[in-house]
Amino acid sequence: MVIDISSLSSTATSVGFGGISGFLIGYAIKKVVKVMLVLVGLVFVAFMFLQYQKLITVNWSKIQDASMAALGNATSGQLLERTGIPGTDHLPTTLANFGIPLSGSLTAGLVIGFMRG
Repeated sequence: MVIDISSLSSTATSVGFGGISGFLIGYAIKKVVKVMLVLVGLVFVAFMFLQYQKLITVNWSKIQDASMAALGNATSGQLLERTGIPGTDHLPTTLANFGIPLSGSLTAGLVIGFMRG
């Protein structure tokens, strides 16, 4: 049995690059999500404080309806439709063209980076 070193090094490079890239992307995503959640929490607390001081009146039922509608759109997959984010209709075929070693290591790195972040 003869193993071709050039194809093995190409695959190893692809796996290494995908794993490191995925880790960095996952780590960054988790940090950005944490910062955004803190900012949303601070805005929510500010609204509650201003309403308690009777400086503003907040229609909480309208905020609840809007957030439930946004959450429903996110969970039903409507964000990735053609009317949502432009240019995402080719995403599955693009990932498939990268090959299994790169896609698999990118996914594994993304999960590990998101867990460590």
